[in-house]
Amino acid sequence: MVILDGTVVNVALPAVQRDLGFSPSALAWVVNIYLVPFGGLLLLAGRLGDLVGRKRVFVAGLALFTAASLLCGLAQDPATLLASRFVQGVGGAVTSAGTLGMVVTLFPEARERAKAIGVYSFVQSAGGSLGLLAGGVLTQALSWHWIFVINVPIGAVAVLAAGRVLAPERGSGLGRGADAAGALLVTSALMLGVYTIVGTAAHGWASAHTLGLGAAALALLLGFVVRQARAAHPLLPLRVFRSRVVAGAMGIQALMVAGMFSFQFLCVLYVQKVLGYDEIRTGLGLSPVSVAIGALSLGLAPSLIARFGPRTVLLPGLALIAAGLAVLGGVPADGSYAADVLPALLPLGIGFGLAMPSLATLAMSGATPEDSGIASGMFNTMQQIGSAFGLAALSTLATSHTEALTGHGATTASALTSGYQLAFRVGAGLVTVALVLAATLLRNAAAPRAASREAESVSVPEVKAPRQPAR
Repeated sequence: MVILDGTVVNVALPAVQRDLGFSPSALAWVVNIYLVPFGGLLLLAGRLGDLVGRKRVFVAGLALFTAASLLCGLAQDPATLLASRFVQGVGGAVTSAGTLGMVVTLFPEARERAKAIGVYSFVQSAGGSLGLLAGGVLTQALSWHWIFVINVPIGAVAVLAAGRVLAPERGSGLGRGADAAGALLVTSALMLGVYTIVGTAAHGWASAHTLGLGAAALALLLGFVVRQARAAHPLLPLRVFRSRVVAGAMGIQALMVAGMFSFQFLCVLYVQKVLGYDEIRTGLGLSPVSVAIGALSLGLAPSLIARFGPRTVLLPGLALIAAGLAVLGGVPADGSYAADVLPALLPLGIGFGLAMPSLATLAMSGATPEDSGIASGMFNTMQQIGSAFGLAALSTLATSHTEALTGHGATTASALTSGYQLAFRVGAGLVTVALVLAATLLRNAAAPRAASREAESVSVPEVKAPRQPAR
């Protein structure tokens, strides 16, 4: 539900824009105002899960997310919707931060853990694509308000179920510190960074406004790093990044989702504004991505990772994503879904279905049981950071290019298409960089072992199942 809500709004964006009067440049904030607190608070939420118990944090976040969803559904003006989406992002961060850590702890045997991570990766990646279909159906059949209201009964049931089903954890205690100052620094840096990028549409990349805000965002980020190096109980223990494989996997993930998440946003706009599809046809048209991700994440990918190692599976996955985005970089203004969009969707879905579980396996491989919560939070953080910054940069790039062409007399369809093409090509370039980094930084990661030891070849370390609640 939380992951789905990151994209369910995408199909409804034109309807939201018409109803509430968002400008084209401000429209991306409906998505980014959710992603920024989501990414910025995942670290703090992951740390809190380690300190007070993941069940408590999970249930509290789910309750907050559900309440914020109701506020979003009742919104009648841009300010109310954006404020409610921000609170939704906070609840989403608190809910999501410790989930991968719980997977690692609950499935100590390597082969079973590989399957569990495959399911987790499917929910993480396909949930976003499924949100496109759900958003289309709800928006056209009812109204855009229902893409948020539908979360209320689902969230209420989930809160009750989690309270009854999940085993309690005591955590290591708040006496070790949660580093609220670190959380404030990193969240402020991310928000200011995204705001700076979105503002380039009006101020330009080389303006004093952009450079000044960008420098301030970098200063806040540097302050966060210094704080983590000196704090007695840091929000993000820097030891998590001692492993080149773990650090590389998280950076590669940020680049990958920057291109992939922007595809979901921009392709929806292309299909609706250029090809003239309604919301339901748009959601159905993009559903092959979800099908491909599901088939790979839940079926083939875990077996391939166990047999060949995550790096070997990751590389073709990234190559397929880059190829799919490159195909979209050539969509014409008078194109068709079957000839111009569908050929890109299958490699995108297959590639993401291979790459996401591979990166999850690599990212968790160096985490100790004590740090599994913060490692899970960091993995999710990099996904949200990549999504937020990628969407801000590529949507702003597309908007600026479109406005420039319109000002020179280009037709609306031609200008829009050219803007989308440019953004897709840049997204393909980002994923290509991720592919190069994966081929170099992860060279020695998780080499495949003999078939007789296949179950142990997954790079995530085996963790003993706890006999009592964590202390």
